[in-house]
Order: sequence, then C-alpha cells, then structure tokens
Amino acid sequence: MHFVTKWFTRGTEFVAAALLAAMFLTFILQIFSRYVLQQPFGWTLELCLTLWVWIVFWGNAFIVRERDHVSFDILYLAMPRRPRQILALVSAAAIAVGMAVSFWPTWDYIDFLRIKKSATLKIPMRTIFSIYGLFLIAVALRYAWLFVAILRNGPPDDAHTLPGEDGS
Repeated sequence: MHFVTKWFTRGTEFVAAALLAAMFLTFILQIFSRYVLQQPFGWTLELCLTLWVWIVFWGNAFIVRERDHVSFDILYLAMPRRPRQILALVSAAAIAVGMAVSFWPTWDYIDFLRIKKSATLKIPMRTIFSIYGLFLIAVALRYAWLFVAILRNGPPDDAHTLPGEDGS
C-alpha cells in the first residue's frame, strides 16, 4: 500500500510540475511575442489562465496536505482529547458531505458549459472547468478517509501542534 501511495503522490506532483512548466513556457512565449516580435499572441494569456486554474485545483486536491492549511486551532488545542475528536469528526464530516452534496449541481453547470468555448483557444469551457469537479470528488474522499482515521486513531494531534512543541 505504501508503494501505491508513494507512486500516486509522485505522479500527482509530476502532473502539477508539468502544468507549471507549461504555464512558464507559455508566459515566456507571451513576453517574447509582445516585446521582441511586437505582435502579442492572444491565446497565450488565455492558456496561462487556464493552466493556472488547473494548477490551483489539482494541487489542492492532491498535493496540499491538511497541515499546510491555515487553521485557527487555539480552542481546539486547549480542549481535552474527546472534545477534540468530536470537533475533528464534525469538521471532516461537514467538509466531506458539503463537497459531495455540491458535486451534482456543480457538475450540472460544468456540463452546461460544453456549449461555450474559450475565446481564442476554442476549448469547451466544460473541459477547462472540469478540474473543479475532480477537486470536489478528491476533497470529499480525502475528508471521508480522514473521518474514518479519526474514528480509529483519535484526533490528529500532528496536524495541530503549537510552535515549539515539535522541536522547531
């Protein structure tokens, strides 16, 4: 199982790096066309924006860890273990259910966007925004998994440590 997790993590990081490299190269091409050729390409701006949307949602769905998010956990850390477990369970369930419940209405709108195309690239808008549907599914599954882990192992103390407590 550890091999599969490591392989999946490396794969998602590779996809994010490839998207970022494509965005960087497109940006360089945009600068070259504007200032050297004196004739900017209109599609480069749209491609950069599309790649940025994909980078943000791909990265937050698969790469950014729970402990990397900003959290206001002063009250959480001040509580005993059982109330912290209840709060962690409620939070994980709320996020998982909220994302799952919002998937079908959101996908309905994303699917509706198939009739529109981007201005210069002529890509269906459904293709551009389909990453958000994947993001919703990934986050719902991730927090459902976290819910089960909290039930089994208790509240995630490692994700909520005070500065200096972990030896830093």
